[in-house]
Amino acid sequence: MRYFSTEIKDLWICQPDVFEDGRGHFYEAFNRADFHKNTGLDVDFVQQNQSKSAYGTLRGMHLQMGESSQAKLIRVIQGEVLDAVVDMRRDSPTFGKSYTVLLTAENRTQLFVPRYFAHGFLVLKPETVFVYSCDNYYNKSADITLNYKDPVAKIEWPEIEGDHILSEKDTLGLEFNAVIERMYA
Repeated sequence: MRYFSTEIKDLWICQPDVFEDGRGHFYEAFNRADFHKNTGLDVDFVQQNQSKSAYGTLRGMHLQMGESSQAKLIRVIQGEVLDAVVDMRRDSPTFGKSYTVLLTAENRTQLFVPRYFAHGFLVLKPETVFVYSCDNYYNKSADITLNYKDPVAKIEWPEIEGDHILSEKDTLGLEFNAVIERMYA
């Protein structure tokens, strides 16, 4: 596995070493000891989630507040997404900064997202399957959604054919300052 730091502290791109032959391919998607050695971060995943989405689906920007906050290791096993995060850590030098990366089944790129980040993605290919491991259990009462078009976060979503497909929850996402008020109340 190769690890690439980003301009946002503790946000990492992870690129597996893939071994291919006539039978197919193999790669190690995560190794806790190797991850710690290369990033300095220690993470213990306790939950793994998978979603399948149609082209144009936009999910996010979700986060868990307080003790329920989750670090995530994200990858796409079928299709393609533009993955986006926003640093919601009030004491961070990159507070409010967004970051995007293209995750595809072909590039096998993974994104490690630390706790206290809003997260979302836009599906760019039909029938995309998205998988992410979390270091904390989901808590519905700690769930909050940042508006995916928030002017503070400045996420640059690509143009797509047709309209975004959004859940009601995601359509009603809160503005940045309202999320921060609730997170740090």
